[in-house]
Formats: sequence, C-alpha cells, structure tokens
Amino acid sequence: MSRQKIEAQARRLGFQLFGVTTPDPPPHLEVYDGWLEAGRHAEMAYLATERARQRRADPRLILPECRSILVLGMQYPQPLPGDRLNSGVSDELRGRVAAYAWGEDYHNVFAERMQALVAFIEAEVGAPISNRWYTDTGPLLERELAQRAGLGWIGKNTCLIDPERGSYYLLAEVLLSVELEPDQAFTFDRCGSCTRCLEACPTACILPDRTIDSRRCISYLTIELKGPIPSDLRPLIGDWVFGCDICQQVCPWNVRFAQHQDQPPDPAFFPFPDLPRPDLVEALSLTSQAFNRKFKNSPLKRAKRRGYLRNAAVALGNLGVPVAASALAQAVLSDPEPLVRGHAAWALGRIGGELASATLSLALQNETDVYVLEEIRQALHH
Repeated sequence: MSRQKIEAQARRLGFQLFGVTTPDPPPHLEVYDGWLEAGRHAEMAYLATERARQRRADPRLILPECRSILVLGMQYPQPLPGDRLNSGVSDELRGRVAAYAWGEDYHNVFAERMQALVAFIEAEVGAPISNRWYTDTGPLLERELAQRAGLGWIGKNTCLIDPERGSYYLLAEVLLSVELEPDQAFTFDRCGSCTRCLEACPTACILPDRTIDSRRCISYLTIELKGPIPSDLRPLIGDWVFGCDICQQVCPWNVRFAQHQDQPPDPAFFPFPDLPRPDLVEALSLTSQAFNRKFKNSPLKRAKRRGYLRNAAVALGNLGVPVAASALAQAVLSDPEPLVRGHAAWALGRIGGELASATLSLALQNETDVYVLEEIRQALHH
C-alpha cells in the first residue's frame, strides 16, 4: 500500500496535516493518569472510566488488528487582532466564540471525509480493511499521537503546534489494519522560555506540566460544564460564550503565521451568520426551537440552549452595559430554565441600577427554585 497515495488523497480531502505512527502505548501516559488523579478533568467522568484509561494506554484495545494510525489535521480560520466580522449591533453587546466553532460542526465535516479516505484505502488494497476513526470522540491521546507522527510539539498551552502553520488545527485519527511506514516523532520543544500563554490565561488554568485544570478553563466552563459557573470565575470569563482562543492568540507561533495560512480555510469552517461575535441580547430571547434551528449544524448546539443563554448572561454581566438590563430582567422573570434565571440575576447584580434592583426584588417574591433564590439574594447584595 502506497503511503504517498494515501497522503495525496488526504490532502485532496482537505487535511493539511498528515502523519503516520504506530499503535504502541503513548510514552507520557503517567502525565494523563496524574491529571485524572488530581481531578483536573472536572465533571468529565467519561475520561476516567477504567475502560477509557485502558484504551488510551493501548490503542490496540480499540482495534486489535491495528498496525498503523493515521493522524490528520485540518486548519480552521485564525482570528486576527481586532477582528470585527459583524455589523449592526454594538460590540458592547456582542460575545466571542472560539474560532473552531464559527462554522459547521467539525465532527460532521471530518466523519464524511474520513469515511471517504478509508474507502479510498480499501479500493487501493482491493479488500475491506479493519478500521476505526475518531475526532476527539475516542479514547485516544490524540495530541501525543500527533507529536509521535511528526506533526508538531505539544506547547505550553497544551495545543499541538505545527512549526510551519501554528496551532489552529482540528485533529483526527484513523486506526488501520494496514502496515505503513511511521514518521519520525517531533522531538523539539520550540516554546523555549516563552510563557505568554500562561500569563495571558484569565483564569490561570494552564499548568506548568503542559496540562490544563479543566475546572478553571473557560472552554470547559462554557461548553462542558452543565450546571452553574462558579461565581468567583464568572468575572474572569469576560465576553466568551463558547470556548476561548486567548492562549492561542498570544502564542508567537500563531502571531507569526496569522496573516499567511498556506491555503484558505475549508469553506465548511466559514462563519455562520452572527458569528464569531453573537448578539447577546438576541441570544437571551431564543426559544428552544429557535436555538436548535439557529445552531442546527454548529458546534454551539453542544452547549444546549440553557448553557448558551447562561453564558450570554454572564458575558452581559461582565460587559456591564446598562442597555442589556431589560433583556436580563425578562430572563430573570420568565425564562423556563433555572440555570438561565440564576445567571441573569447575577448579571443584573453586576450591572446595577433601578431596573435591576426592582426586577431582583420582584423575582425574590415570586421565584420558587432554591438555587435561583440564592443567586437573587447574592445579586441584591452585590
């Protein structure tokens, strides 16, 4: 089987990064185990199951016939300093969305193309082959596999960094029962003494051992966390409503290549309407049906309506714009989700003013949910 033919087909399918590694156990597994033991995976319990841990330790447990692993990377649009891609609504009423989530859900994009790549390989071999493919959905340490496949190094911000293109990449893996010559691992650490990502992180979630404390990470808090955002972390989230790019935006490897990606990002990742800076007041008015319709093929759907509106309320509280008080008041008094009512109350407390005070006082009399009542009391004493 010609590795060159597979690589050429992968590039035709839109994967700018291509590497091959073996299914051998990852060399830095103890770092991952230590991360789990410290509880830094937060509420993502699926990462810590015995089955998941065993499979990350040995990819052959996923596919016993596995002889090679393809590691693929697809570039997505890189935000530039001062990007303003929306118009018609003041920036003071807009949030921010991580760049990978501006367009189509990459899980859908990758699935179709990895299936096409496997079909191509089977046609070349002339027979069906055993395979499994994933894009951050499987029990694999994918950045470690990518480093071993020669695609870059794992930076201090925990992202895989390609020395020629930076880190704005989504990764995928294809486990194959076909033996291919593996690439040389990327063994250089080109972060050097730079600590810009650690210094720029608003919540100080980036740790010295190149791991992240998910419990403090803005991406975790705005996407994976299903309940209330800890009140001490809310002011640090700023105007992010889905994910965060700060540790990538300050990375010199991205700044250096920001203006000249080797080719335009795939059209699938072009921004949807109202992205990358969504209207936060409009967000608070979304019904469940409107939310599902608006984000049907978007990664933002993953946060669900209650999570997205929770995040929008926090962002408006942090922006502190009095004109947002009316929309927040409506959310406090009538949103069907306690999670949204509670965070809208917090935001009103941050904004202050007569409308905020009157709304919170009224809500205190009518609210029945224990969690929301506590948020209202805290907001009244802000």
